Amino acid sequence: MAPALPVFAGQARSYVGWLLAVLLLPALCWAGEPRELDWPALIPEGAPVIAPQLAPLHDLSQIGNALAAESAPAAHQQAPAAPVVKALDGQVVKLPGYIVPLEVSEEGRTTEFLLVPYYGACIHVPPPPSNQIVHIVSEMGVRVEDLYQPYWIEGTLRVKASSSELAEAGYQMEAEKIYAYELK
Repeated sequence: MAPALPVFAGQARSYVGWLLAVLLLPALCWAGEPRELDWPALIPEGAPVIAPQLAPLHDLSQIGNALAAESAPAAHQQAPAAPVVKALDGQVVKLPGYIVPLEVSEEGRTTEFLLVPYYGACIHVPPPPSNQIVHIVSEMGVRVEDLYQPYWIEGTLRVKASSSELAEAGYQMEAEKIYAYELK
């Protein structure tokens, strides 16, 4: 009987190893896919939802004259300290939105920008609440020829406030992937 024990113990270890592999493999595969978020997911349950103010800040009839078109006073952000969803901190996510450039490289690539839920936010209409703005930094950057184009941004979301000349953001992300949003 004594010799059977080491064989049984070795078999038990291999079964435990096999069982762990079977149980952990789906979790490891799933961990590689970012969680797709929409903008309401960035607002905590029970927090007020503030409707966007879409009235233009500038006289868009003067769009040919850039100085006149941009002569309106700076917009006041609707809720610069809006509550955030703390449980999102550290999650790898995928979020669609529009790019508001903050910094452009010498090569013409936007390497730092605000991601917002609708076109014109922070530029032509008042900035949305801070929980509807993500401050993005990207080493690779993105060439933004058409600001009307929405993009998917993938990376690790941080629940961390940041401030720029245009608005307060409730979230930050270092972009791992940036690509055009396409309707399905």
